Amino acid sequence: MIKVAVMGYGTIGSGVAEILDQNRDVIAGQAGQDVELKYVLDLRDFPDSPVADKIVHDFKVIEQDGEVEIVVETMGGLNPAYPFVKACLEAGKHVITSNKALVAAYGTELLQIARDKNVNFFFEASVGGGIPIIRPLYRCLMGERIEEITGILNGTTNFILTKMDKEGASFEGALKEAQNLGYAERNPEADVEGHDTCRKIAILTAMATGREVNFEDIYTEGITKITDVDFKYAEKMGTSVKLFGTSRISGGQVSAFVAPVMIGKDHPLYAVSDVYNGIMVRGNMLGTSMFYGSGAGKLPTASAVIADIIEAAQNMKRNVRLGWTSERQAVEPMDRVSFRYFIRMAGTYRNKEQDVRAAFGPVEVVELYGMDEFAVLTREMTEGEMKAAVSGYNAAEAERSEYGVKQTIRAMV
Repeated sequence: MIKVAVMGYGTIGSGVAEILDQNRDVIAGQAGQDVELKYVLDLRDFPDSPVADKIVHDFKVIEQDGEVEIVVETMGGLNPAYPFVKACLEAGKHVITSNKALVAAYGTELLQIARDKNVNFFFEASVGGGIPIIRPLYRCLMGERIEEITGILNGTTNFILTKMDKEGASFEGALKEAQNLGYAERNPEADVEGHDTCRKIAILTAMATGREVNFEDIYTEGITKITDVDFKYAEKMGTSVKLFGTSRISGGQVSAFVAPVMIGKDHPLYAVSDVYNGIMVRGNMLGTSMFYGSGAGKLPTASAVIADIIEAAQNMKRNVRLGWTSERQAVEPMDRVSFRYFIRMAGTYRNKEQDVRAAFGPVEVVELYGMDEFAVLTREMTEGEMKAAVSGYNAAEAERSEYGVKQTIRAMV
């Protein structure tokens, strides 16, 4: 029998305990032996819960118990998750985590400790919740040269953008509804500013390249500047706006970013709506494949943790090769990345056509009835070229005491 400890009895931790109990026979069949929950570490007591007799408040109990061979970390954050996980690995215990902040910040070090101690550090649930994506990258796609990973990796922001798209809601109104439904935290910054997505695409990029990726090197822009007017244009154009985490890999060069992107109906991620996540992976031989499902939630995320527990149970005496090395993967500056751009401008195109063409070259024009503004869709250009064009256009408009660019969204249409 394998004894397991769970650190953190919140949403995911309680889900792990529930599945260990309800799917006991399935897990035992896959693991080759019974898997039993021995401890649950939490600051709180849960006298009416099924794990009331397993609650401990002192981490040392888990660290020093030789019977506990697998430890699950579902506390979130870096402190005390990082020192606790590191101590467990150094004690020769296998560790499974759902904590993307931990993996993004300390994954390189923790993976190396696991190799040195001949144990495993698994983190399937850290990206995409219940969607299998980490394991496919190191198992199913191991013969592929990964060329692109693009994902809708945050259910909260996807819910907000879906409300704005389908119901014409404002950003503020959609965010408030997300908070009322429990999808968004009271402080939603990590979600709406793109930080959560950034950490996830950093992990996926490291998995694809085999090198460490510093999430701070990835250009990150959230959805707070997206408005209901943007979606009125999108409706007329037959497009939508999604928050993408994207990594493109070519010839050893990596470009990665997090930003709202306007996409057409033929894009594989167009139909991913509400709180769901979708991840598109393109390999040089396979082509494009899609991973879709519940990107968060108690049981979906806990299901991914359970799969890691089973893999650890199947490999108790050896380290499974996965992850990345300490070699740093450089990330191209955002100014070198190319897109088409959706740009909204004050005034009428008829009066601004000469300045628009001088700054941006040939464009497709989109106008909404009754609006004192218009939008254009540019040719493909680099981010640096776009910034220079916007700067030049705004300078020309300022000379006439007129307003210039109001909004810019990257486009893949």
